[in-house]
Formats: sequence, C-alpha cells, structure tokens
Amino acid sequence: MSSLLYLIAIILVIGWVFGAFVYSVGGLIHILLVLAIIAVLFRLIGGRAV
Repeated sequence: MSSLLYLIAIILVIGWVFGAFVYSVGGLIHILLVLAIIAVLFRLIGGRAV
C-alpha cells in the first residue's frame, strides 16, 4: 500500500511539472503538487525511506 502511495505521489509531481510548463490550468496543478508533497511526507513520517 505504501509503494502505491509513493507511485501516486510521483505521478502527481510529473503531472504538475508537465502541466506547469505545457498547459496553464491554474490552481489545479498546484493542488496536485501539494497532494504529492503530502503523500511523500506521510511516507517519511511513517518511518520508511523515500
């Protein structure tokens, strides 16, 4: 389950980078980035290496 969370975080970061430079979607891209960062932080707090 934790590797799935990490995979989702990576996909969200890639989507944010792609969206920030190619499309101008507005606040949605930044929400995706925040969700990805939160997912990585939960993984770090849980005691597992990223």
